[in-house]
Amino acid sequence: MEIALGFDHAGYLLKPVIVETVRKAGHQVLDVGTDSPAPVDYPDIVRKVGREILEKRAARGILVCGSGVGACIAANKIRGVYAGVCHDAYSAHQGVEHDDMNVLCLGSRIIGPELARELVQVFLAARFSKDERHHRRVGKIRALESEAAGKVGQ
Repeated sequence: MEIALGFDHAGYLLKPVIVETVRKAGHQVLDVGTDSPAPVDYPDIVRKVGREILEKRAARGILVCGSGVGACIAANKIRGVYAGVCHDAYSAHQGVEHDDMNVLCLGSRIIGPELARELVQVFLAARFSKDERHHRRVGKIRALESEAAGKVGQ
C-alpha cells in the first residue's frame, strides 16, 4: 500500500521514525515534506497529502504537526479525506475499522517515538469492517459531507 506522509516543522522530529515504521510494515512511502525543521504552514502539507489520496497515488496518509489537531482540522476540509487525531492504539485501529478513517494525525509534542511506531503499525494493519452497521454509519457521514458541499456558496 502507498502511504502519503506529511510533516510540518514540529512534526519533522518524528519523520525518520514514521518513515522507517511504514517501510518496515511493507508499505511504500510518498513523502510530501517537509524536509527540514524550518517553519512551514501545516495546511500546505495537508493539501499535498490529500491530493495524493484523492488522485489515488496513496491509499492512506499520515500527518504530523505539533498537536495533530491543526492537521486534522485541515485534512477534514478535503472532501474524501477522513482524518482522526489518535494518541492511543485503540483509536488508531478503530478509526479505520469502524469509521473508514484514511488519514492518521499525530502530535509530535504529545507522543514520543515508541508510541508513534505503535500507532502507525496498528493504523496500517487495520481494515474497514464488513459489518453492515459500520457501512450504514459511514454512508451517513458521506451524506453529511455531500449536503455540506451542496451548501457551498449559498
